[in-house]
Amino acid sequence: MRSLLLALPFAVLPLTVAYAHDEHDHAHGSLGAHEHGVAQLNVALDNNSLELELHSPAMNLVGFEHKAQSDQDKKAVEMAKQQLANPITLFGIPAAAGCKVSKTDLDSPLFGGAEEHHDHGHDNQAHGSHAKSEHDHEHAHSDIDADYTLTCENPKALTALDLAGLFKQFPATHKVNVQAITAQGQKGEELTPTQTRLAL
Repeated sequence: MRSLLLALPFAVLPLTVAYAHDEHDHAHGSLGAHEHGVAQLNVALDNNSLELELHSPAMNLVGFEHKAQSDQDKKAVEMAKQQLANPITLFGIPAAAGCKVSKTDLDSPLFGGAEEHHDHGHDNQAHGSHAKSEHDHEHAHSDIDADYTLTCENPKALTALDLAGLFKQFPATHKVNVQAITAQGQKGEELTPTQTRLAL
């Protein structure tokens, strides 16, 4: 997803560059990285392919950022994974668009196992101690990334997304900064529990 978004002409949306490089900024404490209550969503609609990339502090989605130790913590992580596995509900994708999820990629240090750093395995080997410092930093302030690819039979019906489901499922999320690109152009918008709709 990052490669697609980085390839798009987001020149009129300078904040997108900050979002796209969140992981790098995050490790170095730069602006726009890790703020509790705030998440980022990148949206790209190209013909019948809809791509969504949600980046959020773990605190917004599970209520903590340490590795799940107690049964309660583990249940919260599993619940979040189940909720994140249903982007059609979370992002209010219109049924008329006939979208089906073709790929889901959930990534966070909290999820543990092989998923923990599968996107950046080559970086860990290449950069050694630098990768380790980022890894340690992530455990101090853990994030959750959820990337989705959907194929839509009738993309013309995809006139809007509604994040009411996301705000309902994850009430600790107070604001989502959205960057979107479609055939109609590019836009940035700030969504909240009282303003959940993104016109595409």
